[in-house]
This record gives sequence, C-alpha cells and structure tokens, in this order.
Amino acid sequence: MAEILCLNAGSSSLKFALYAEPGTDEPSLLASGKIENIGLEPHLIARDAKGDVLADRRWTKDVTITHETLLKDLLREIEASVGEDLIAVGHRIVHGGADYSAPARVDAPLLAALEALCPLAPLHQPHNLAAVRAVSRLRPALLQVACFDTGFHHGQPPVATRLALPRALGEEGMRRYGFHGISYEYIARQLRLIDPDTGGGRTIAAHLGNGASLCAMDGGRSIDTTMGFTALDGLVMGTRCGALDPGAVLYLLQQRGMTAREVEHLLYSESGLLGVSGTSSDMRALLGSETPAAGEAIDLFVWQIARQAGALASSLGGLDSFVFTAGIGENAPEIRARVADRLRWLGVALDTDANLRGASVISAPFSRVTVRIIPTDEEWMIAIHTADLLREEPKP
Repeated sequence: MAEILCLNAGSSSLKFALYAEPGTDEPSLLASGKIENIGLEPHLIARDAKGDVLADRRWTKDVTITHETLLKDLLREIEASVGEDLIAVGHRIVHGGADYSAPARVDAPLLAALEALCPLAPLHQPHNLAAVRAVSRLRPALLQVACFDTGFHHGQPPVATRLALPRALGEEGMRRYGFHGISYEYIARQLRLIDPDTGGGRTIAAHLGNGASLCAMDGGRSIDTTMGFTALDGLVMGTRCGALDPGAVLYLLQQRGMTAREVEHLLYSESGLLGVSGTSSDMRALLGSETPAAGEAIDLFVWQIARQAGALASSLGGLDSFVFTAGIGENAPEIRARVADRLRWLGVALDTDANLRGASVISAPFSRVTVRIIPTDEEWMIAIHTADLLREEPKP
C-alpha cells in the first residue's frame, strides 16, 4: 500500500499523520501521533485510525537527541507498524512569502527561498525546514511537498494586504500575508460540504490555540485575517503579544536599551497569555486558576477576539456564520461562550447546552449567525495536496 507521511515540525514537538495514497479518492488515515518534549525527555505516541496505540516510546533526557534522530526513529516505527511503502512526505511550512501561493515540490532553489523567510517566522520556519532537510538525508529519493500556511490568503484584495509603508518596501515583499491558512482551507472545505450553495456565506473562522488568529471568508475565500507580515500580529496568543503599537518596540529599543534579539524573544516567547498572567501560556491552566492575573489574561484574550472579529465583520459587510476551531476553540466552552456574548450585537446567540456538549452547531435557533465547532485537520489537507502533486509527477 502506497503511503503519504505528513509532518508538522515545531521547536519542541513533531506532529505526524500517515495516510494511504488515495489514487482517485481522498486520503484515508492509517496512523497519527506526535513526538513531544524534544530537547527534554522526548516522548513518541502513535495510534492507528481506530485510536489503538501502535507505538509508545520515551527517551531519557539527552540534549544530543536531535529532531533528525527522532525523525529517523519515527520512520522506523512507522515502517515496522504499518509498512515500508512510503512514497511522499508533505510538510507544513509556515511562511511561503510573496512567491509561493500553492503547494510545491521541494528542491534546492525552493529551500533557499524559504530559508530567507526564517526571520519572518522564527518560532516555526527553521524547524519546518529542518524536518525537510532531515528527510532529504534519511530518504533522499522521496518526493517532498511544501504546503504553505500563507497560501490560502494570497487571493485577498490588495487593500487587505498593503502596509502603510513606503512603496519600495511593499515592492520588496513587506505586506500582510496571513497564516494558519492550511487550517482555514480545511474549514472552508468543510463549510462547502455543509452548505454547498454558499460555502458558509460570510464567515469568521477562529483558529484558537497556542497560536491564534481569525480569518474572514466569503464563500470559502479569504478576504481578511488578523495575522499580517509575521505570525506575531493579531490576537493575543500563548506567548506572543499579538497586535502592538510599533512605538512600543521603539521604546524597548531606545529607552530600555534592549537589543533586537532581546525584543524578539520578549515578543515571541515571553508575552501573550504567559506575559499577562505571569504563570502560564496554557488556557486550561488559566481557566483553572483563581489568581487575578490569570483572569486578566483570559479577559484580554476574549476582548481581542471580539474586537478583531468586529473589524473582520466590517471587511465582510456582515456575518452569516462563525466557526471555532483548534485546541482552545474546539475544547473550551467557557471561551466560546464569552466570545459569543461579546458578539451579541452582531446577532450571535449560543445554545448553552449545545456549547457545553461541544455540538457541531452551538448557536440558538433564533441566532442570526450560525455558530459551529469544526475540528481542524491540517495534516489531512497536506495529504490532499501531496497526493495532487504525486499525480502530476512524471511516471518512470
């Protein structure tokens, strides 16, 4: 059986999913899982499509254990458990820049171009590309496909992508790109299945996790989004500040005497929910905390979601549906309820029981806006794109 492996590599984790190559049908899941705590005590857990454990392995603490070593072990575990007919690997690549709007076959020129974008996504891009290089060394003959988080947003109107900077900078690629596009593409696909006539109409999708953003979609097309030039913009996130007055950065540099590297670390790794609460970036921990600072972090998170949702509703000219997705969006009914309460002026009304149960539709019957929970599946979208490129590959 021909198989496609989908990888989503982060700084301390490696998520994966293995699919049967679909031929003319859609990919079917064979196994999925992740390696977490990389750099500390790595832990691999893999399950088959039914949820049964295929592999559960822990490594003792060893700073010499690299992503490549772990990926090598992962490939061995997959081959031992499922088979040895791996024909392609698809990767989530966070930033594709101005030139890459569609999934692409990985080659040396593409890798070089994506490497140049690392400063725009320092938490993600280097690790995404490290996984690509590791696979190249371990399985050099395998087709690898890069799928870009920025790609889904490339069709936005120019006014939504322009930064108010000198034109020369815009022509060099300084513009708003948007992220979480693979997730939003999956949501748009599901909405078209649910509502073939309108694709959900005017929709705001809320991808709420450790990284968080909103996307305004009209008929499944991206019209506007909260993230911009980098994945630092927009909503308050786990450790990222979100939208910030540029003058605050100048103040940190000029008055506090911080270096650019120190400011980067502050904004990407010490801010957001962690910075405001002073204790945690994990929404579950904050919701369970009774400290005032934890409550203030949650309040700010909800406030920003509702505030920026109002702006996106303006971009759409109204609102027909609202979708919650990703870790917080799918699993935190209190956050969903508080966001919905702040969006009552847009016609949002929740069914309290449906929200607590995590039903697929959680809006009340009289709500003018249909509110849904749609679990995202970025790996499945990567498998779709990888299979499409496989079909385009010349046959030997």
